[in-house]
Amino acid sequence: MLNITDLTLKRGATTLFANFNLVVDKGEIVTVSGASGSGKSTLLNWMIGDLDPAFSATGALWLDERRLDGLPIEQRQLGLLFQDDLLFAHLSVGQNLAFALPGRFVGSRERRTRVTQTLSDMGLAGFHERDPATLSGGQRARVSLMRTLLAEPQALLLDEPFSKLDAALRKQFRAYVFAQITRQRMPTLLVTHDPADVPPGGRVIEIGDWQS
Repeated sequence: MLNITDLTLKRGATTLFANFNLVVDKGEIVTVSGASGSGKSTLLNWMIGDLDPAFSATGALWLDERRLDGLPIEQRQLGLLFQDDLLFAHLSVGQNLAFALPGRFVGSRERRTRVTQTLSDMGLAGFHERDPATLSGGQRARVSLMRTLLAEPQALLLDEPFSKLDAALRKQFRAYVFAQITRQRMPTLLVTHDPADVPPGGRVIEIGDWQS
């Protein structure tokens, strides 16, 4: 369970929102909406521990019984998926995925086996040595998602990850992402400006409701 309590976020003397509280259950996808500049992406930056110095925040972030705010980024166990895939151009598809593997996967053979199985599971068998530049938009999106999931995050943050895909691909990839979240029972926060991205029956939080 992901839990934000009494969060107030400011840019200088301007309060973006105040007394923000949110609980996201395992496997649930909660959508955060709001006007441009309302603080949606800044909220995610605070959650992962990468808040710009121009902003300040008070409040607490919990993952189950563990308080995260104040911990280094690498200890928070939060996965973040952006609208840009951010694949490393100098690495192959397989190397991009291997980069995310936790330290418990030791030895090149074990790591290669895990990556090969992941590629097969996502319908990209045989893509280990492929240059990311040769992938289609949908393939790049899938690799980016699976790289995020291979890091074994305990919760997932989605920052408009579907916005740069065409309509048909967007619908397909959205369903794929939501299926992975349900299967792994990860609490998920989705930032989007598009109502079509909201899962059927999913909760929508308007950031403007917490603005002072």
